[in-house]
Amino acid sequence: MIIDFHTHCFPDKIADSAIKKLAYVAGGLIPQHDGTLSGLKELNRRTGIDCSVVLNIATNPKQMTNVNNFAAEMNKEEGIIAFGSVHPDAPDALEELERIKEMGLKGVKFHPESQQFFTDDPKMKPIYRKISELGLIVSFHAGRDYSFPAPYHNMPENMAGALKMLDCPVIAAHFGGVGGLDETIDKLCGLPLYFDTAFGYAQFAREEIMRFIDRHGADRILFGTDAPWMNAEMIKSFLGSLELSEEEMEMIKYKNAEKLLNK
Repeated sequence: MIIDFHTHCFPDKIADSAIKKLAYVAGGLIPQHDGTLSGLKELNRRTGIDCSVVLNIATNPKQMTNVNNFAAEMNKEEGIIAFGSVHPDAPDALEELERIKEMGLKGVKFHPESQQFFTDDPKMKPIYRKISELGLIVSFHAGRDYSFPAPYHNMPENMAGALKMLDCPVIAAHFGGVGGLDETIDKLCGLPLYFDTAFGYAQFAREEIMRFIDRHGADRILFGTDAPWMNAEMIKSFLGSLELSEEEMEMIKYKNAEKLLNK
């Protein structure tokens, strides 16, 4: 059993152009599926994923409603749990969070680089308060992003500040940020949040990740691929190189996710 807590796909009519653009700006990444929902499901079938959490991102206020409508439709598919998104600058962000809850979506995704906000900015307090009141899960892109220049908007100190404004399950993607694991260990490990393994393959030294897991605990780490940019075989190989017990591996692969999702 594997629940992939970090995947992406797009509406069929824009999937091809979106994938090509994202692959180019990220330095020529080779996508593992074609960017569509059907492509993601086929990748899951081939690589042994039982359920995917699809993280949708409203990159501007005008597209927010359509992004969440797309998420709601995906959420009806077997083996798919879709998160919605709100844009911090949308005047109706609080109302949209209520609609996300009403549509049965379990969480929201923020990408502070594509949405251009610092996660510890006090302006986020009303949005974080509403998310907490609604009992939603919140997932953040964390650390650097190859597609964007510095300064980055959710480094460990920003994430620590945002946590003080949230009272709900929080996930920091990419082990808290590719390229800054020491800082993440120092400033975030031990705090009340989850990390996912997305994009972890070949990005971290084995000893670093073992130190990370020892400090934070396997009970708050989620299996994630960042598909279409990596696939489950890569992440399984990565995790298999670590000195994890069978119980710890089961926690990461699906038990922690089941607890979060009330599955």
